[in-house]
Amino acid sequence: MDGLVMTGQLLLGLSILIILHEAGHFFAARAFGIRVEKFYLFFDAWGFKLFSFNYKGCEYGIGWLPLGGYVKISGMIDESMDSEQLAGPPQPWEFRSKPAWQRLIVMLGGVTVNIVLGIFIFWMLTLKNGETFIPNDKLPDGISPGLIGKEIGLQTGDRITAVNGMPVVRFDELTSSKVLLGNTELSVARGTEIKTIQVPGDILEMVSDLGIGQFVEPRVKMSGIVQIAPGGNAAKAGLQKGDSILAVNNKAITFYDEFKSEVQANKNKTVALALIRNNQPMELPTQVSEDGTVGVYISPYFNIPIETVNYGLIGSLPVGASKAWGSFMDNAKGLGKVASGQVKANKAFTGPIGIATMFGATVDWVKFWSLVGLLSMALALMNLLPIPALDGGHAIFLLIEMVKGKPLGDKFMERAQMVGFVILVTLMVFVFGNDIIKHVIN
Repeated sequence: MDGLVMTGQLLLGLSILIILHEAGHFFAARAFGIRVEKFYLFFDAWGFKLFSFNYKGCEYGIGWLPLGGYVKISGMIDESMDSEQLAGPPQPWEFRSKPAWQRLIVMLGGVTVNIVLGIFIFWMLTLKNGETFIPNDKLPDGISPGLIGKEIGLQTGDRITAVNGMPVVRFDELTSSKVLLGNTELSVARGTEIKTIQVPGDILEMVSDLGIGQFVEPRVKMSGIVQIAPGGNAAKAGLQKGDSILAVNNKAITFYDEFKSEVQANKNKTVALALIRNNQPMELPTQVSEDGTVGVYISPYFNIPIETVNYGLIGSLPVGASKAWGSFMDNAKGLGKVASGQVKANKAFTGPIGIATMFGATVDWVKFWSLVGLLSMALALMNLLPIPALDGGHAIFLLIEMVKGKPLGDKFMERAQMVGFVILVTLMVFVFGNDIIKHVIN
């Protein structure tokens, strides 16, 4: 059932993005009097389709291969590789008969819609929910570094005050791209001293392997148990929701990171948990699993101040636009890291399985639309890449045509389209294979 919910959300999100992206091409073409022959969600590869109908000379349908979608524009060499239509003289309703600037607008129509959609989604989310954050200067006990944080030199109780000399206002800045893209400098208050910690360029790989929780988290005091994992070791030992754990093996516990550290140090062993239940002290022997957990969830935000800023209709627009554009630039910088070899491609790219996992097994509409917004900006960036067969490749050829004053030859365009198709298939195979290795084999 969980898999169906994740798959359903993935398909719904992708369908929205694909339909609107192709609608950008469709309406731009129609605005310039260019005939559109097909409008498809997913690909009708080898002529197989799930559904189709004709309306005003255009075939609308749903293909069986969920790897994207397309509009087939008359007089254009595209992924259909239909070169027969180019054998005759240009017709006034064809793509090739229009000025280069009009054709460029048509090619960038899909990307434009994705960017506008991303901005709109983040605008509406900001309007509805505002911005909730942890004020960095109000963390009572500093940070709790994980394995990654400790490796780069952070210590428990540190207070990270600045990134590259810029004061940190919100704690989530420490887990944002300004830090995780690497080669950044952290100013750290440790006791009465100010330390400088360098964040390496390959930190994204470390986060990909171990998870963001192994970088930094707010340091929090122990609170009552919020949830017990059904059938877990804590449940078997008799722990209950609301219990307050005071010590592990007679070692007093004040902070959550101390509890995790003591439990992690006793993998596959039994520990004595001293706790308070209904004002009564008690001790329960509890087995620790091989991954160093006992199966309890303790709220990490029990004693941390959280602030919310609400915005009106107009005020939320620049905030939402900034979030959308920030995600676009983060993806662009990430691609730059891959191209320069600072981050391995298999760590940077996520395929359908990974994206479905992000949506999760429950329907949370705020999370759903947040992911759709992020994916919309990522789709815009990917389509702008200068690869033949992508919008960016077509745009590059049109810009060259505008400089030269004449179009590139049909044979060249056909060959370029084939090269682009091979590149895209190779990328798809890599992404799918990488996805399977990460989420199935492992």
